[in-house]
Amino acid sequence: MDTYVIATILIFLAAIFGYINIKFLKMPNTIGLMIITIIFTLGVLLLSYVDPTLLNLEKSIIANIDFKTLLLDEMLSFLLFAGALHTNFEQLKIQRWPILLFSTLGVLTSTFLVGGMMFFTLQLFNFTIDFIYCLLFGALISPTDPIAVLGILKKAGVPKKLETKIVGESLFNDGVGVVVFLTIFQIAKSGVSNTSVLDVIQLFGQEVFGGIVLGLVLGWISYRLMKSINDYDIEVIITLAAVMGGTVIAQKLHFSAPLAMVTAGLIIGNDRVRASSMSEITERYVDKFWELLDILLNAILFVLIGMEMLILVLDGKYILAGCIAIPIVLVCRYISLFLPIHLFKEKLEFVPKTNLIMTWGGLRGGISIALALSLTSEMNRDLILVITYVVVVFSIVVQGLTVGNLVHKYKEKTHQ
Repeated sequence: MDTYVIATILIFLAAIFGYINIKFLKMPNTIGLMIITIIFTLGVLLLSYVDPTLLNLEKSIIANIDFKTLLLDEMLSFLLFAGALHTNFEQLKIQRWPILLFSTLGVLTSTFLVGGMMFFTLQLFNFTIDFIYCLLFGALISPTDPIAVLGILKKAGVPKKLETKIVGESLFNDGVGVVVFLTIFQIAKSGVSNTSVLDVIQLFGQEVFGGIVLGLVLGWISYRLMKSINDYDIEVIITLAAVMGGTVIAQKLHFSAPLAMVTAGLIIGNDRVRASSMSEITERYVDKFWELLDILLNAILFVLIGMEMLILVLDGKYILAGCIAIPIVLVCRYISLFLPIHLFKEKLEFVPKTNLIMTWGGLRGGISIALALSLTSEMNRDLILVITYVVVVFSIVVQGLTVGNLVHKYKEKTHQ
């Protein structure tokens, strides 16, 4: 099955499922799409006892898609650039220190807390798994992916300060989380005894700082080019070229492409840069182009997440381990947010119950599944993949559909 046919089927399914959701379910698009795809996949599995044609087709699509490469090496750059482009830069500047701590110290703290708690929990259930592989799970499940929840937060009228923290944290912790995962993955593959502290610092530094510097350069070049002309068609193409070209350069130089795209997106989307480099019509076209691309890629991503269910090893003990991991991941996220919030509580006037809202609103998504898929069989891939899938589905469906109510509840209390 060639790439064009696969892309056609995925976009067709996204369109049909999206229509069903808007017409009947009326859920946020990403959540509705994933739920409908999971129901569709379960239906296909049941139908396969009578006629396996549809199941074979779905399996063929999944077999021909390298989900990890598609998301991490291709789609993620577009999604993060689009997110950064529409982020309020001035608010982000005000909230920069807590966001920096959330996306660095928060991710590292969560990685080690989740890894440690999962290691001891799995031992209780007689799973023989090395501590380093539990740390890998901690690293892949720590980055939040609140794409699905942002629409709900906006509808709930969440204060801008809190919205900026959630958006800013997600933009940067995706990049940092992937780097942390790759660093631990390299240690697990080479062996702890064969990896020095210097190797870890070099790998982490090269990915993080290299990515940020590349993003700054891409943002500056794009800004200069767009400032020197006034043609919205070409200016839209310049932003697209920056993302695609920047991703390829980052991969070749072993820099973090996600961090490069976030940095470039924040520069190009900055109000001052927009005012001096884009006309009103260019600004409108650039925003609409990236908004549409963001919606399309998210629709495909969440359909794929639903379809990835077919590759899981549905062992009862694995699913039980996934259910136990849900409260562990939530508790560890709550703890990892505690220090940054309390350090800046007075200075930045945090919204009441910020910790609770950010814990419940910090959804896990495709990045976690993509990273779990990149594990080798020696790293307990099947077990970790099932646990990850259970946590992701719970997070998107249950947390995603209830976080709006949580925001409303605490908003009402603060106004009383």
